[in-house]
Amino acid sequence: MTGRRDDDGEPGGKNTPLTHFDEAGRARMVDVGGKAETRRVAVASGRVAMRPGTAALIREGRAAKGDVLAVAQIAAIMAAKRTHELIPMCHPLLLTGIEVGFAVEDAAVAIEARVETRGQTGVEMEALTAAAAAALTIYDMVKAVDRGMTIEAIRLEEKTGGQSGTWHRGSEDGPS
Repeated sequence: MTGRRDDDGEPGGKNTPLTHFDEAGRARMVDVGGKAETRRVAVASGRVAMRPGTAALIREGRAAKGDVLAVAQIAAIMAAKRTHELIPMCHPLLLTGIEVGFAVEDAAVAIEARVETRGQTGVEMEALTAAAAAALTIYDMVKAVDRGMTIEAIRLEEKTGGQSGTWHRGSEDGPS
């Protein structure tokens, strides 16, 4: 039993094998040893929706637990560096750069995580993990005043490098 995808990337097709399963259908880590080293960059985003008063606490630095965005930034960086410990089959990577930015809106905090490496496999999972960890940390830091917050739209925005080249959200092969 092999996991396969069709040309649209959906399971069950006959053309492209799912790379994390062997011929017996068992999970395996992909061998990337034969791939060329290239500069690889991934950008992921997310958002934490909240009450306007909660956003004001964050914006003004008045949260009881301290500087919410500074702690979320550290959490995101740490999470990107440890993605291989959290997500099965991810390779441990030497990351060459991690940037995390926030925009405090009227009733939300928008998150963007950018991760870079020079290597044989991409950093999409590291960028997504960074965005998710930042969102979870924001929630944790202000949950005492707003348990109804919603973590939304953790998603890949773009990736560059490697065999598959460049992909941007909204391009013809990805959802907008």
